[in-house]
Amino acid sequence: MASKDQAMGAGILAVALVLIVAYIYWLFGPYPDWYFLGYTIKTWALIIPILIMVLAVLLIAAWIGYTMATTPPPKPLEEIPELSETSEKKEDAAAGSPADTNKK
Repeated sequence: MASKDQAMGAGILAVALVLIVAYIYWLFGPYPDWYFLGYTIKTWALIIPILIMVLAVLLIAAWIGYTMATTPPPKPLEEIPELSETSEKKEDAAAGSPADTNKK
C-alpha cells in the first residue's frame, strides 16, 4: 500500500500532466481566433503565464525586502559572552607573539 505522501505525489503528477496537455491545447488548439478584451485566446495563453511569473518574482523580491527592513540588526560580537572570551584569548595570544616583539 502506498503511503500518504506517495498518493499525494501521484495526484500532483496527474494534475500537472492534465494541465500540460490543456495548456498546449489552449496555445496551439485548432479553434477559431476568438477575442476576449481585445486579444485572441492564443495570445491570452502567453499573457497570463508571463504575468503570473513576473508577479511571483516581484512578490518574492518584495517579501525579501520586507524581511530585511523589519528584521532587527544582530547584536555585535562583543556583546555575546562566548565569542568575546575567545576573541580576548586570541588578542592576548597575538600580543605576546614573536612578530610583535620584533617591532619593539
